[in-house]
Amino acid sequence: MKRIVLYTMENCQHCNTAKQYLDNNKIAFRLCNVKTAVGKKEFYKTGFKSVPVLKIGDQWLNGFSIKGFKSAYNS
Repeated sequence: MKRIVLYTMENCQHCNTAKQYLDNNKIAFRLCNVKTAVGKKEFYKTGFKSVPVLKIGDQWLNGFSIKGFKSAYNS
């Protein structure tokens, strides 16, 4: 099973969609709020500028789509 990190912030519709998808499909993930001090530092290291970003194993998904997630998760 791949480890998943969801980089997100409050009031982000796409972030909420990603979180809801993972929750509904009982896929374990770690949530990282990029507005906290620790989250901001961790997110900065990714090189991405906007959320949501998912780290799926060793792959990155910038933005969220079910098709993109399934492709990265099942590869």
